[in-house]
Amino acid sequence: MAASSSSSSSSSSLLCFLSLLSLLTLISSTTIPISHFHKYPLPLPYQNLNYLASSSLTRAHHLKNPQTTTTTTTPIFSHSYGAYSISLSFGTPSQTLPFLLDTGSDFTWFPCTHHYRCDNCSFSSSTTNPHQSPILPFIPKLSSSSKILGCLNPKCSWIHRSNTQCNDCKPSSNNCTQICPPYLILYGSGSTGGIALSETLNLPNNTVHNFLVGCSVFSSFQPAGIVGFGRGLLSLPSQLGLSKFSFCLLSHHFDDTTKNSSLVLDNSSKKSQGLNLSYTNFVKNPKLADKPAFSVYYYVALRHISVGGQRVKVPYRYLSPQLDGSGGTIVDSGTTFTFMSREVFELVAAEFARQVKKQVRAVGVEAMTGLRPCFNVSKEMKRVSFPELRFHFKGGAEMALPLENIFAMAWKDEQGSGGVVCLTVVTDGVAGERELVGGPSIILGNFQMQNFHVEFDLRNDRFGFRQQSCN
Repeated sequence: MAASSSSSSSSSSLLCFLSLLSLLTLISSTTIPISHFHKYPLPLPYQNLNYLASSSLTRAHHLKNPQTTTTTTTPIFSHSYGAYSISLSFGTPSQTLPFLLDTGSDFTWFPCTHHYRCDNCSFSSSTTNPHQSPILPFIPKLSSSSKILGCLNPKCSWIHRSNTQCNDCKPSSNNCTQICPPYLILYGSGSTGGIALSETLNLPNNTVHNFLVGCSVFSSFQPAGIVGFGRGLLSLPSQLGLSKFSFCLLSHHFDDTTKNSSLVLDNSSKKSQGLNLSYTNFVKNPKLADKPAFSVYYYVALRHISVGGQRVKVPYRYLSPQLDGSGGTIVDSGTTFTFMSREVFELVAAEFARQVKKQVRAVGVEAMTGLRPCFNVSKEMKRVSFPELRFHFKGGAEMALPLENIFAMAWKDEQGSGGVVCLTVVTDGVAGERELVGGPSIILGNFQMQNFHVEFDLRNDRFGFRQQSCN
């Protein structure tokens, strides 16, 4: 979900895709469980943190510079891969598959056909995780409701974001058999490609016909399909006409377990009752003509950041989207650790270091994890005092993060009497390197939203949240 694949990998995948393309011609609210998604089991805490920091950073690079080509409840599951997944059922009869929940994109796709190929998508072996099994692809031939999207179908332009050239279709033709051109999507940490289907989506208490979904025949670094919850026409909320959706993200302590929380899809006009949420309005990026991908993001109006009650003097150009499209804060379930542009990060990290000066910096662990600052802690963490990180939004809403949403244990000694904890915020590059410009300056990731109920109120164009246990 998050660095583009190498040119050689992309080329081989594209050739594989083209060779398989001919095979494809055969073919009010809901609550859904959410869980963490597991990809690779890493034995040591610092190795896992290094992986999550790296994937969060590459995800941020992609989001900052994207390249584009009634009530029901669903469980959400958590995984040590750093992401959250839900299960959705497509087709007639239904075929159920897991999808990564992503509010930073708007396209939904699944692994597709018996010939599906995924490069660098290894799953853990049964010796390390006996409960992990390979993901089976969707088989269009087994579904009586599967239809390949036609080139003249208006939804085809949703994918390609332009007037699709249907060269084989006569202007006045109503019976053109040309299919919608294949898609190739680049994410921060991989890619996927295939063709678009019109298919039936089977929710627990609702059936949605002619849902636009991608049938991917190849992917790289994408262990499962992705369900897009962004703001575009392609997104699941848009296709279902939802008024809002909400979820509570389980703590990463429950990675790869059977515990789950819930995703709620709501198409009613009623306001949330009894939730006591704090709200801030969504804001728009003014530079959408040149960067249409930015229109998919959920920008929120962040006013300032404080550490331990001390306001960090972050320049306003980073907090709010500017006329050139840079700056601003977005909420992204597909990012694990919160990203901050370098100047913002340095100010926040310096304030943490100043207030935690009694603890010794663990510079060696910082180099191993890619996170900083990291501190040596003695005995139990409960006896160590760390400052609070708080986000202050327009309208007075404040998100005060608990300690487990700010720091992660990177190393423990064998006796369990001490260890090293690191700040779970990433930035691009180090001093002396060129900073990636453009796009959002702050990306609020899912690690910081653990045990928060969050609501995306689309009807009233606002973001709501409150801290609670999501077990």
